[in-house]
Amino acid sequence: MSLRPPEPPPLTARGLHKHYRGATVPALVDVDLDVAAGEIVGLLGPNGAGKTTAISLMSTLLPPDRGEISIHGIDISRHSRKARRHFGLVPQEIALYPALTARENLTYLGRLHGLRGRSLRDRVADRLEMVGLNARADVRISVCSGGMKRRANLAAGLIHHPRLLFLDEPTVGIDAQSRQMILDRLAGLRDDGMAMVYTTHYMEEAEALCSRIAVIDAGRVIARGRPADLVADHPECRHLGDLFLRLTGRTLRD
Repeated sequence: MSLRPPEPPPLTARGLHKHYRGATVPALVDVDLDVAAGEIVGLLGPNGAGKTTAISLMSTLLPPDRGEISIHGIDISRHSRKARRHFGLVPQEIALYPALTARENLTYLGRLHGLRGRSLRDRVADRLEMVGLNARADVRISVCSGGMKRRANLAAGLIHHPRLLFLDEPTVGIDAQSRQMILDRLAGLRDDGMAMVYTTHYMEEAEALCSRIAVIDAGRVIARGRPADLVADHPECRHLGDLFLRLTGRTLRD
């Protein structure tokens, strides 16, 4: 009996480097990142550290100056369209059409991913229910609350049932109830085997959700590992928030 070869990991990134034109210093320098199925890896850092740049490179929005990125074994520099079928993106900015309703947004995005007919209707209904928007599905995004927009933004990133999800501060600036719903849904997706890269400024979220974290500052990864292990390595720190400030400093970043 022949053994099936192991499946490639959802994400492997090696030596990512990005220097924006006109900038005095690079945005990313030799960043490595791996994510396994059923794992949430937190990418933490102060403003301007390079988190969003890293997400943009790994989600094919920007090309790296150097480095390699593989999504489920697909080299994204050579086969970006094929790679996009396997991941979803929940950006920091709300990536929805404000004049459309949540249902219309999801329907449109589902069609872009090749869904049609009953499959599309069922998928849209499932995602609306998942984020608690059934009753408000036909309200225009422009008049939705911040929490509703964030939940719809998450549903949009999941409309095509991706195996890997990039999330860039998905709970910023919303009510406690919406925030908790999003965290609960992400934990459920993780337990179902989805892989995720998660950026946040809320250290308690990273401690609760992430099996591993990478702390990035000035474009470089300065610490990585399990949150509890990293805190244990610094007895003077009571929790991840203390450790984060010790590693990145208390100077304001604008």
